[in-house]
Amino acid sequence: MLKRVSIFLLFVILWSFTVQPVLAQASGPVYIVQSGDTLSFIALRFNVTINDLVTANPTLDPNLLSEGQQIIIPGLQGVTGVLETEIIPFGDSLRSLSRRTRVEDEQLKKLIRLVSPTELYVGISLIVPTQENQAPLTTRITASAGESLLELAVRQGSDPWTLASVNKLDGTWTALPGDILYSPLGSSQGNVTGLPSAFVSASIEPLPLKQGSTEVIRAQLQDGVALSGMLVDEPLQFFQTNGEQVALQGVHALKEPGVYPLLMEATLPDGSKQSFEQMVLVTSGNYLSEPIPLNDPSLIDPAVTEPELATLTAITAPSTPTRYWTDIFTSPATDPNCFTSRYGTRRIYTVINSDLEVNGFHTGLDFCGGEGLQIFAPAPGEVVFAAPLTVRGNATIIDHGWGVYSGFWHQSQISVNVGDMVETGQVIGLVGDTGRVTGAHLHWEVWVNGVQVNPLDWLNQPYP
Repeated sequence: MLKRVSIFLLFVILWSFTVQPVLAQASGPVYIVQSGDTLSFIALRFNVTINDLVTANPTLDPNLLSEGQQIIIPGLQGVTGVLETEIIPFGDSLRSLSRRTRVEDEQLKKLIRLVSPTELYVGISLIVPTQENQAPLTTRITASAGESLLELAVRQGSDPWTLASVNKLDGTWTALPGDILYSPLGSSQGNVTGLPSAFVSASIEPLPLKQGSTEVIRAQLQDGVALSGMLVDEPLQFFQTNGEQVALQGVHALKEPGVYPLLMEATLPDGSKQSFEQMVLVTSGNYLSEPIPLNDPSLIDPAVTEPELATLTAITAPSTPTRYWTDIFTSPATDPNCFTSRYGTRRIYTVINSDLEVNGFHTGLDFCGGEGLQIFAPAPGEVVFAAPLTVRGNATIIDHGWGVYSGFWHQSQISVNVGDMVETGQVIGLVGDTGRVTGAHLHWEVWVNGVQVNPLDWLNQPYP
């Protein structure tokens, strides 16, 4: 009897190892885990539940994700391949993204979860599937005015039926002049986006734009092409350097967060134009607020403040074609790490014993320091203003070139004259308490193409 029980137990043990069902891993597109991802974030991104992800990936440990790990995403019928994360650059639209990735529009809309194609803003992060055995297209082409798809195909060494097919055209007759098409032949130059063919590449950084930021817009063009553009409501000033066109543009500290246009227009040697406009996202600078009590009501009177601001705006409007600086800016203050008020702070100016109140923002960076401390030039340039002002007191403005200016307010002494060329570290004046102040300090401003920006950015990184 004991022998029969032992045989039965042995049979049960062997059965438990051999006939238990094995959970099969689901099929579907593969997502590559990015730095900072959590399982709940991934589930939200693809509109599935955490349980769906765990079921589709039986070996997945929800509490232990690692960058580069592959996770199957269930529920995406018709979507295959590897799901790559892309930051939308300037120049891409839903149409160009669909054409160059060779992914169907409906699949992209499902992954990106767009309500409208116009929501494809520069700087947003999205998911794009990379299809197996189907490389993205990299050669951009654009038909000239009056050029047929057949003529364009011959120029590319291709045929109109192939171009119509890969670009998802209804027929060989539906191509329009200026439309950005992709060719399976040829090699890529620059970044591969939906820009017109006159552009080798174009970009704007940093992304997303932020209140008070300095934006660098770059473009490489085909030979003989001239460039112009506009960011938000400011015309861009482009300068040639190292084989590319570069513009610097400030984003106003009071610009409402939202989406705004970035337009770039290329003028070809024959006079024809190729332009591209796309919406870019402007985010909040998350600035604090502070009250500023004053004794003299005239210092916030628009009859005084507005003409003075108009004078500064006119002085800082020209874009000198020479860039005088080559390195990162240095601090103009004796103590470079001590600040009493930072750029962008929302200010409420009040007059003591009065109901008078004016809202504004801090247009520069205030450094600690008492009367008589030295003020240094943060970068080379030409002095274009050196005189007393009502609100800003004794003031000096330096033109650094390319539409970049430094302003130094409230000085007790001005040590330079208009027309002087100054070098980095040169003493240009002394700290004081002239103008609209509550105590002696150095106020430093940086203007970029007519807009005051955060000076700290210029101390922390080189431009362009």
